[in-house]
Amino acid sequence: MLLEARNLRKNFSRGDQFVEALKGVSLSIEKGEFASIMGPSGSGKSTLLHMIGGLDLPTSGEVVIDGSGIEKLGDDELSLFRRRRLGFIFQFFNLLPTLSALENVALPHLLDGKAISEVEPKARALLKQMGLTNRMDHRPDQLSGGEMQRVAIARALVTDPILILADEPTGNLDSKTGESVLELLSEMARERGHTILMVTHDANAASYGTRLIKLRDGLIESDAPVVRRG
Repeated sequence: MLLEARNLRKNFSRGDQFVEALKGVSLSIEKGEFASIMGPSGSGKSTLLHMIGGLDLPTSGEVVIDGSGIEKLGDDELSLFRRRRLGFIFQFFNLLPTLSALENVALPHLLDGKAISEVEPKARALLKQMGLTNRMDHRPDQLSGGEMQRVAIARALVTDPILILADEPTGNLDSKTGESVLELLSEMARERGHTILMVTHDANAASYGTRLIKLRDGLIESDAPVVRRG
């Protein structure tokens, strides 16, 4: 099993209010799955994704990815684990505005101390796969929303991550562009064997996955395979 989340709980205070964002969530993800997490606002879906990605720590419970219990890692170890073993795709792209598309894709390796000349061939190859051959030297403000998201996907892939975590990856895109991004993610899982866990509020987006996990009030309401799209 690639990912196991075991009895995750997350509590916090909001003013004088006590909030239970997650109330004991457990799930497992196998290699090559494309699982979607859906739920209404406040259901805990983004909180769950952040727990799994090590962006926040649970109040209790554990997350095991490829045999590593990430909540047991120190801050530096966790930062390296995220950068080297996980790929993140966000709604607002999180590209650095002063860097070109190529440099943004290469960034995880540059942060590890590698030279751009060492990383450039792989970054170029990924951008070519994303259909961005002629946009590699453009900065984010010179790209469309769909192009920026494809740069972000290429960046998520550059370290050959064992798990890709996508948080509302089409939430800032028009419907047509969003469909193209979802088709790309589906292809990544189906034909290239990538493992993807995606949070979305959109039932159509969730239908591109192979499995749908529904959350409500901090608990899993249902977990079932997705009927294949025609």
